[in-house]
Amino acid sequence: MRDVARRAGVAVVTVSRVVNGVGTVREETAERVTAAIHAIGYRRNEIARSLRPGQNSLTIGLLLGDLTNPFYASLAKAAVEVANRAGYAVLLSTADEDPDVERRAVGELIGRRVAGLVIVPGQGDHAFLDEINAHDRVPVVFVDRPATGADADVVMVDNEGGGATATQHLIDHGHRRIAILVAPSYYTTGRRLRGYRKALRRNGVPADEDLVVRLRRGTTDDASAATRALLTSARPPTAIFSTTGFLTEGVLRAARGLGAPVAVVGFDDFALADMLPTPVTVVTSDTEELGRCAARRLIDRIDGVDGVEGGEGAPFRRTVLPVRLIARGTGELPPGTQHPL
Repeated sequence: MRDVARRAGVAVVTVSRVVNGVGTVREETAERVTAAIHAIGYRRNEIARSLRPGQNSLTIGLLLGDLTNPFYASLAKAAVEVANRAGYAVLLSTADEDPDVERRAVGELIGRRVAGLVIVPGQGDHAFLDEINAHDRVPVVFVDRPATGADADVVMVDNEGGGATATQHLIDHGHRRIAILVAPSYYTTGRRLRGYRKALRRNGVPADEDLVVRLRRGTTDDASAATRALLTSARPPTAIFSTTGFLTEGVLRAARGLGAPVAVVGFDDFALADMLPTPVTVVTSDTEELGRCAARRLIDRIDGVDGVEGGEGAPFRRTVLPVRLIARGTGELPPGTQHPL
C-alpha cells in the first residue's frame, strides 16, 4: 500500500480509502490511485484484513474425504464455484476418514480465521465443533452425511431411497437372490443397505444374510474378490447391488472374468459406465448440486440471510437431495442371462 501511495503521490490513508471504499476521495485522486494499483499489481491481503477487529474473513474452509475419489472432486469444484461467485476464497483440506487428522485440519482452518466450514464428517465424536462454534462463532455445514455429537446444517442425498430404488428395480426384473456389497461407512452405505432391506421386505423376498457382504475396505480389488466368491458359491446370486462406484467397477471386472450371468446396479455413476459393451445401470445423484447447496447454505449462515446476525438464530436444516435410476442395460437382465460385461 505504501508503494501505491508513493507512485500516486498521496498519503497511505488515501490509498486505504480507495481500496476499502470508505471515506471521501476526489475523483481525480481516486483515478490516480487506481492507476497506481494496476501498475504495481497490488492486491488487498484478505487474511491480514480478517485479523483486524470488526472485519469479517472472506475465506471459507472445505474439508473433504479422499480427493482421488471423483465424487469429492466434483463436489469440491461446485462448492468452490459458488463461494468464488459470492466473493469468498476457499481453503481446501482433506482428512481421508481419519478422526485425528480431521480434528487437526479443523483446528488449522480455524487458525486461518475462516468465516465458515463445509465438512464431510468422518467417524467419531464431533462435539468439539459445537465448542468451536460457540467460542469462535464459525458456522459449520456438514455435507454428504451428518456428524455424531454436533448440531449443524446437513446437505446429503437420499441414500436409503436410492438403495430401495436399486433393489426394487432388480426385483421388478425377476430377481430374488440379490447380493449387496457394502463399502465401509458409518452412515451412507449403511443407509443404502437399509433401503435394500426395506425393498426386500416390501416385496416379500426372503433376506439371505449370506448375500450381504460387508467389505473391510471400499476398493475395487476388494469388490472383485467378494464378487468372485459370490458367483462361484454353491448358490450364487442372480443380481448384485454395489453401494459405491468403486465397488461397481470391481463387480464388473470379476463378473466379466468369470463369464458369469449376473445383473448389476451400482450406486453413483462413474466414467465410461455408459460406454461398456453392456452399459451399466446406476442410481445416481447430482454431486455438483450437493456441493453447490452446501456452499450456499454456509454463505447464508455467514451473511445472516435467515434474518439473524450471522444466521445464528435460524434452526438447523437437513436438506436431502433426490436420486434417480438410469437404466442402461446391466440392471434390466432377467435371471440367468449371460452378457458381455
